[in-house]
Amino acid sequence: MTNFYKPYYDKYSKLIFSSEIESKLGEFQSLALDVKKNNSQILLAGNGASASIADHGAVDFTKQAGIKARTFNQSNLITCLSNDHGFENWLLKALNFYATHSDLLVLISVSGESENVVLAAQEAKRMDIPVVTFSGRDINNTLKKNGDLNFWVDSHAYNIVECIHMIWITSVIDAIIGKAEYEVS
Repeated sequence: MTNFYKPYYDKYSKLIFSSEIESKLGEFQSLALDVKKNNSQILLAGNGASASIADHGAVDFTKQAGIKARTFNQSNLITCLSNDHGFENWLLKALNFYATHSDLLVLISVSGESENVVLAAQEAKRMDIPVVTFSGRDINNTLKKNGDLNFWVDSHAYNIVECIHMIWITSVIDAIIGKAEYEVS
């Protein structure tokens, strides 16, 4: 069993950081600070574990970095909008209700092919809202094609892609705060 962990974590080491990623993280940080300056909000969304990553990011952007952020993960909102407009359209309908042109949309999907997430990216573009994407698997995935700033993990392993997405998002929060270790209250 010990033969599993070393190569497993070596994959993380190889995928998590490069000079290109550092530059993109800086761009994401600047976009987030613009949202704060404009008294706007960061909207984060995904499905399944990506929705959980979105929730974590929204809470930390708000509480730790002082930037208003939210998700649309309320079960009554999802089921109401899905019932009325179809699951593929619920997220874009939520954008229609809650987003403004000065907001920032962060979309997370390992495959980059989740129809509701892709349609939300396209709706955000129509609304002139910048889109930051986090995806994996195929480098030419549909979500990435619809993003303005794209973070892509070269892996088909869902847990690895999701964990790296979480690390990248929370590292931007820590960069805004200006340190990695701090008290939370």
